[in-house]
Order: sequence, then C-alpha cells, then structure tokens
Amino acid sequence: MHMKSVLAASTAVMLAGPVMAEPTAEVLHWWTSGSEAQSIAVLQEQFKAEGGTWTDMPVAGGGGDAAMTALRARVLAGNAPTAVQLKGPAIQEWYEETGLADIGTVAEENNWAEVLPDRIAEHMKCEGQWCAAPVNVHRVNWIWGNKQILDEHGIEMPTTWEEFNAAAEKLQAAGVTPLAHGGQNWQDATIFETVVLGLGGPEFYQKALVDLDPEALTSDTMKQVFDQMRTIRGYVDDNFSGRDWNLATAMVMNGEAAFQIMGDWAKGEFLAAGQEPGVDFVCAPTPGEGFLYNVDSFAFFELDGEEKQQGQQLLAKLIMGPEFQKTFNLNKGSIPARNDVALDDFDDCAKQSAEAMAQGSEDGSLLPSYAHGMALRGAPAGAITDVVTAHFNSDMSSEDAVQQLADAVANAM
Repeated sequence: MHMKSVLAASTAVMLAGPVMAEPTAEVLHWWTSGSEAQSIAVLQEQFKAEGGTWTDMPVAGGGGDAAMTALRARVLAGNAPTAVQLKGPAIQEWYEETGLADIGTVAEENNWAEVLPDRIAEHMKCEGQWCAAPVNVHRVNWIWGNKQILDEHGIEMPTTWEEFNAAAEKLQAAGVTPLAHGGQNWQDATIFETVVLGLGGPEFYQKALVDLDPEALTSDTMKQVFDQMRTIRGYVDDNFSGRDWNLATAMVMNGEAAFQIMGDWAKGEFLAAGQEPGVDFVCAPTPGEGFLYNVDSFAFFELDGEEKQQGQQLLAKLIMGPEFQKTFNLNKGSIPARNDVALDDFDDCAKQSAEAMAQGSEDGSLLPSYAHGMALRGAPAGAITDVVTAHFNSDMSSEDAVQQLADAVANAM
C-alpha cells in the first residue's frame, strides 16, 4: 500500500463511516492592514487544522466599499463566495435580495443566544433565523493619545468636549497638531457620531441617527454638534485630506499629533507596533456616556454542494468559538462578541471596553454606529455622511447643516 492510501484509509476510519466531504471555504473580506491580516490568518489556520480548504479573497479598502462591489459582481454572476464579511443592516438587505444560509443548528448547539448581548444577536438574524456570525465588538467612540506629548504639556484625557477643546488650544499654542485625522468621508462620520453621542447623550443619538427623527435632526443639540465639528476642523493639520486611518494612527505613535478619535482597531495598530497602553499611548472613551459598537461578522450565502455547506457550518462554529474570539480580538484591538471569554490576557483598554459593553447592554446605552454601517441602511447613512463631509470641508453654517441634514435624510427614505 502506498503511504498516501494508508493515510487515506486511516482518515476514513477516524471519521467512522462514510468519508465526509472536505469543508471548503472561499472567504471574501477587507482585512488587509497589518493587525487585520494577522487576525484573519488565525481563522485560516484553525479552518485548515480542522481539515478544511480555505481560499482567501482579500479586497483592500478600509471601509469595505471595494469588497461590496466585488461581492455584488460575484453574486450577480451566480457565484457567491462561501462566507462574506458583512455587517449591520447590510446582512438583512442581502437576505432580502438573495437569501442567506440558515446557520441556526450551529447557533443553537453552541448557545449563541446565551453568550451574546441581545442587541448584537439581533444583527445576526434574518427573520428570526441565524444567518451571520459575529467575530468581535469594536467600540467606536474612543480617543487615543500620545502619552509623552500629553505628559509634557500637562494634559489629562478629556472627559467633556470643552476639556477636549481646551487641551487642543493648549497643544496648538505649543506648536503640536492636536488631532490626527484622515479626511475620508467615513472618518469624518466617525468623529461626527462621537460628538452626537457626547453632546446629545444615548437617547438623543438613538432618535437622531437610528430612528432618524426629523425633530432631533434639526434640533439645537444638532446645531451644537456642527459647531463642535467646525471647532474640530481647526485642530487638524493641513494635509489631512484623503489620509488613511492607520496613517493618522501612526502620527499619534510618532509624536506628530496628540490625539486620534477612532475605533479600537487603532489599538491593533499601536499593539502591532510594539506600543503599550498606559506607557506609550493612552485610551479613553470620547467625552460623554454610551458605547457605539461596530461588529464585524460573516454572513453565509445559500450555496449548493455539501463541501461548501460544511465549510459554512465549520466556519460559523470556529468564528464564535471561544478560542478564536480570544486570539482574533487580541490581535485586532476589539473585544470578543461573546460575554464569557476570559479577558486575563487583554489590555486595560479592552477590559474597559468589555465593562462598558456589559453596562450599556443593561442600561440601553449600547448603540449601533451609524458611521460603520450598523445603524442604518445604505441610502440614509450615505445622505448623512455627505452633509457631514460637505460641512467639514467648507464654511457651511451649523444652521444650514442641520437643514441639509433633515432634507437629505427625508429624500433618502
């Protein structure tokens, strides 16, 4: 007997019974930066260790827009990938458009309903059935600081927007760029939503950016938000236009800027560069109460072929497995979506995040990020972002901005 057939025979015995189809997965995602690529590699290894064959389909572009274009082309051609990085209401939109695979068996066998915060579990269901698996929870409303610069200028992490402005004025006077920012529409939107939450509070945020209540959108609070955005515009350097988020993070690392307002994927970059929280950089929630979440997840399209369906079941199980949730999130800067993963190996920023998520889940201040595609469907979200970016890059008044905001949302509904 050839060595190869001995192996084949022993594998068949191991599986006891008929030889199973080999799970295969073609995985479309947009995790291409250093810390992100490391994170997806972990899932790939685990999948292969379980006897699966993985085909990687990375599509560069931070917000995933290019990946969605690639996906649409594949689906229209009748050739959907096995698993796709999808999130928020886009999951339900695809479900309505093409149908998604039901992964309820895996979810029920592994008690997903017990270990996920309710609000996050809801995103993973299509008409009540599980159709996606969450990988993590990113907190969006973070501010990152260069510890050396802050110490040198006697600045504490700000807890109100007034304190943030005062710190920025002080830094600017000393010739330091207060805020590292990349002028891309989703980055503008990220800052905007943290200001909406910070100045308006969780209930206002829910009304304005989730329920799209016209009164909230044209309120005095919303005018104050645009006033604050105008102030922030004065704290970024002249070359901010078009800069990628991770290059803005690098500015804080290299001491070229004091702060960055960005989700905790920025922490993944600090950690990948060997920087330590509390030593080289500091983290704090952006001023105000509440937790804005951005949950990465994978949705599964309906596919023919047993090996592909098994690939989906295996992927779903691994993605929500405690081991992957831990390893992945240690790399990515986020925290496990499951609330039962031990956080001993996680840093203080992550522990703070997990505590805030549990708190927010109880008091209703756990809220979906509009800037990161968790709160709204595409059209109204895009309409809001267009106004935010237009305001940030012009001298539009706050009065005009709220009016345009309300009109844009009304037209997008």
